[in-house]
Amino acid sequence: MKFTLVPFIALLVFLFSCTEKKSAPDPRLNQSGEFKQLLDAHGDWSKWIEAEAFSFAMVHETTLEWENHYFNLKKRQARIDADLWQIGNDGEKVWISPNRENFKGQSVRFYQNLYYSFFTLPYALTDTTVTVTPIADQLVNGVSYKALEAIQGPGSNTGPTNRYILLQNPESGRLEWVIFAVNYNNTTAPPNILKYEDYRDAGGLVFPRVITGYDFQNDSTRRIRYQVSFSDVFLVNEALDDKLFEMPEAAVLGN
Repeated sequence: MKFTLVPFIALLVFLFSCTEKKSAPDPRLNQSGEFKQLLDAHGDWSKWIEAEAFSFAMVHETTLEWENHYFNLKKRQARIDADLWQIGNDGEKVWISPNRENFKGQSVRFYQNLYYSFFTLPYALTDTTVTVTPIADQLVNGVSYKALEAIQGPGSNTGPTNRYILLQNPESGRLEWVIFAVNYNNTTAPPNILKYEDYRDAGGLVFPRVITGYDFQNDSTRRIRYQVSFSDVFLVNEALDDKLFEMPEAAVLGN
């Protein structure tokens, strides 16, 4: 039998191409210069891209109500445990347990990733559906801040809005203010502004311990709308058990 190298070489080429595809860098690592500078100021942000799961505890400082939040990042599964209710997203449907009456918010679906969206900025904006570009400097309370505009496209985990303005602390380069307008029921509310304070390290990334929301008018903060504090932040490279996000028998679909 005559031996030929052609099939063997073709096999090697195929295997090499498969290896190349598997080892290709995540496109989320390729960020623009200005946005990359903001990310770099928050630590080794590649850890966010590598992570499978994320969790944190949160307290509403005005009411002292607590919540524990759990997420499978790539599956977009979510669960929030509070004193009187649980909210979950199994990746397809949003649910609440034991009943809708225990939850005082306007929308379960709106709430299930509300604080996740704010707390994970700027890391979550590395998603390929998001475009981040520099814009003109922004004044807040008489101080000028370097500004970036983030626009979320179709298919992104948008949270409460599809547009954020990110303002950087002049000294640390970290995120200090976020300006946004809530999109809800096809209407856009007046602009709000969040202040990010007291950053703490969590496995090589930094997250704010406190976020305070203000009314925002004429480049100035007005009354405080709410304040939340965060603790027990964990970012891990193994997904949480899917059972954590499954809809309990006693639960109802959220809206």
